[in-house]
Amino acid sequence: MSKKILLTSVVLASLVPAAAFAQSGGAAAGAATGAVGGAIVGGPVGAAVGGVTGAIVGGIADQQQPEFRQYVTTQKVPSYTYREEVRVGATLPESGVTYYEVPAEYKVKGYKYTVVNNTPVLVEPGSRKVVQIIR
Repeated sequence: MSKKILLTSVVLASLVPAAAFAQSGGAAAGAATGAVGGAIVGGPVGAAVGGVTGAIVGGIADQQQPEFRQYVTTQKVPSYTYREEVRVGATLPESGVTYYEVPAEYKVKGYKYTVVNNTPVLVEPGSRKVVQIIR
């Protein structure tokens, strides 16, 4: 039992700096957050599983965001005017918003993108929730 606690402490201690460094968003932040949460709930195995799950949820990696933003600009998709704050977690309306496939090179599965108030965003199509704002 004490070995588990010690190992969990080591994993958490190594992840805290990563979580602080990765606060800008993207897969790195998702991985760090997921790993810390997984470690708290499930120990070292939970940290590994949580890190992988967090990375999947993270969206487009920080270093790919400028390239993806440029891609969206070249597509010339119309911008949807949204009267509320565009933020992660916001639910877009059922009608009036057009969603587009994210190219495979960005390694984001299960999400689509759209442009809201001239800002590209990733959206979970089933719930229409914004999962990432592309800066």
